Amino acid sequence: MSDLRERARELDAADELAAVREEFVLGPDDLVYLDGNSLGALPVNVPGAVEDVVRRQWGELRIRSWTESGWWTAPERIGDSIAPLLGAAAGQVVVGDSTSVNVFKALVGAVRLAPEGRDEILVDAATFPTDGYIAGSAARMTGCTVRAVDPAAVPDALGPRTAAVLLNQVDYRSGRLHDLPALTAAVRAAGAVSVWDLCHSAGALEVGLDEHGVDLAVGCTYKFLNGGPGSPAYLYVRAEHQARFDSPLPGWNSHAEPFGMRAAYEPADGAVRGRVGTPDILSMLALEAALAVWSRPDVSVAAVRAKSLALTDFFLECVAAYVPGGRVEVVTPAAHAERGSQVALRCADAGKVMGRLIEAGVVGDFRAPDVLRFGFTPLYLGFAEVERAARVLAAELSRPS
Repeated sequence: MSDLRERARELDAADELAAVREEFVLGPDDLVYLDGNSLGALPVNVPGAVEDVVRRQWGELRIRSWTESGWWTAPERIGDSIAPLLGAAAGQVVVGDSTSVNVFKALVGAVRLAPEGRDEILVDAATFPTDGYIAGSAARMTGCTVRAVDPAAVPDALGPRTAAVLLNQVDYRSGRLHDLPALTAAVRAAGAVSVWDLCHSAGALEVGLDEHGVDLAVGCTYKFLNGGPGSPAYLYVRAEHQARFDSPLPGWNSHAEPFGMRAAYEPADGAVRGRVGTPDILSMLALEAALAVWSRPDVSVAAVRAKSLALTDFFLECVAAYVPGGRVEVVTPAAHAERGSQVALRCADAGKVMGRLIEAGVVGDFRAPDVLRFGFTPLYLGFAEVERAARVLAAELSRPS
């Protein structure tokens, strides 16, 4: 145990991202926050930015802020801030609405982009439930059927009827990282349209949307992007598809002439087609402030990914050393190419164990029926915290049920 504690101190001393920790509000020193894959920590600059939006931009400038404070262009401007984190060029990401709404826009839009005569949507069988619900609704709207498929089986499941494929880059329950480049290539080769859910990958690992030919993608901003509870999601529409992207939710904000108030809808050019109604300015500008950390010279997606793998490797090593044998099963793959930025452990009494962990100052979360889920946000998490979390976990798992 002392050896691992010393290793943790050495790893923290060598951590090139250690100074970034001061950019976040993290609470008492004895608390280990491993739930950033559900809600990221508060960046220290956000309260001041929000106060300015409320007191000055809204309170003093009022309606003038749509132009003078850049409110009107915020969805595209903030989208361009997120784009590099997704491996996307500017002009392809628009921010607004929830992930669910954007999944609906993307999936219906994907079916409408697909060649005529295709009437099947393939969906990740282990997807977050809402994605499945939305896929069912999109299928009813477009006259398609839905088939749930394990991501690894997608290449064999593709066929001449496949219109669109909705997949998660990282499985929300297990932390498994799916092969976005290979799966996207298979979808494209089959003539179908790819839609990727990036909720558990953006801000934690490389995505490469442009490089790998992804057609459409969506994601939230309150996990590894630390945008705050309910912060707006984003929609990526590949540049080559934008002229044909037909959103099922046309709104005045995506109209070519929004203040023309015309009865007939004419879509705007570019990713603006992904907009619907009036932007949610307060949460959107809080997100913009949160994203400022990515402009630091010592912060890059590559550096974050390297630390993520080091953190999760170290946590797994500590778990193996500390936790009684047979008490937990590691669900997350060991291979780096198959691991996101979380570790999932299976145990029969997971719900009770997580409750005790939180009381002991180690905050993760529980996914029914039996998964302990720990998220690792490299921007503010250190190796000593990881070691402590594994030590507390071992103590809780050694207690009588």
